Formats: sequence, C-alpha cells, structure tokens
Amino acid sequence: MVINIRSGKTIITPAIKEQIESKFKRLEKYFDEPNSITAYINIKIKNVDQIIEATIPTKKFTIRAEENHNDLYAAIDLVIDKIERQIRKNKTKIKNKYKNVENIDFNLSIDSEDEIEEVKIVKRKNIEMKPMDEEEALIQAELLGHDFFVFKNINEECISVLYKRKAGNFGIINVI
Repeated sequence: MVINIRSGKTIITPAIKEQIESKFKRLEKYFDEPNSITAYINIKIKNVDQIIEATIPTKKFTIRAEENHNDLYAAIDLVIDKIERQIRKNKTKIKNKYKNVENIDFNLSIDSEDEIEEVKIVKRKNIEMKPMDEEEALIQAELLGHDFFVFKNINEECISVLYKRKAGNFGIINVI
C-alpha cells in the first residue's frame, strides 16, 4: 500500500511517518493487490486535538475515517481500528453485491474473528416537503432537534439536505 501523508502546519517526523506506515500496512490483508492502493492521510492540529483523516479510494469504493485525540499516536490507532471495523462490517454486503464482479480490490476471503452483526433498516418514514428557504429549514431543524433536515429548496429549485457538522455549524447538500 502506498501511503501519501499530508499535513498543513505540522511537521511529520520520521517517527510519525514510520508509525503511520506500519499501522496502515496492517490493512494490506484486506486488499487483493495492496500495492495498487494508495492511502491518503491528512494530519491537522486544532487546539489540543490531533486530527487524522484517512481516505483509501479503490476501484469500486472509497473508505474514509477521521479520528481526533490529544495524542497523535492514539489517533492513528483509532483511525486504523475504525477502517478495519468498516471493512469487516461491510464484507458480507460487498461479497453479496459484487459476487460476479472481478477486480473490486477487496480480499473477501479474510475471516474475521468476530463477525459484526448486519445493520438493517428498521423504520421508514414518508415526509411531505413544503417549499422553503435555507433559513426556514435551519429553524425547522433546530426546533425539531435533528442533525439533518430534508426540504424543497425554493432558492435553488431542488431538494436539499441541511446537516449539522462536527464543529456545530451546518452544511447543505443540494440534490440536482
């Protein structure tokens, strides 16, 4: 696995680079051809938090995880654990969906010691969308106490999703 490490203001020491490379080498067993996979690592520092973002694009999927901790080495361990959980959790779904497709990059024959139970949809909800602007949608989301709100955006003339970001502010996704 090729590892591309980036950081804005942080200097990547050889020890940090070695730690990241050794931990990400653990993930190679999950890929058919690990040498053709590139892992993009971005390290940020925000106050006392050390934030590590990992993105691993493959031919069919993109695996992404982000973790923060006051210790960079702990954040590296947390992000690796999160990626491994994602792969193990979705292994069965991937195998079933792409059983006749060759070259999906994943080694699906890896047996995990602890199978994670499959996540299922347990509730469906139909909503009536009334046209509104972004400000009204923001008010509605806050009144309902939701982290997201789907609405018919009258300004953009499309369906939009208003969502709460980790920092506490909001973002909008427009479905065109």
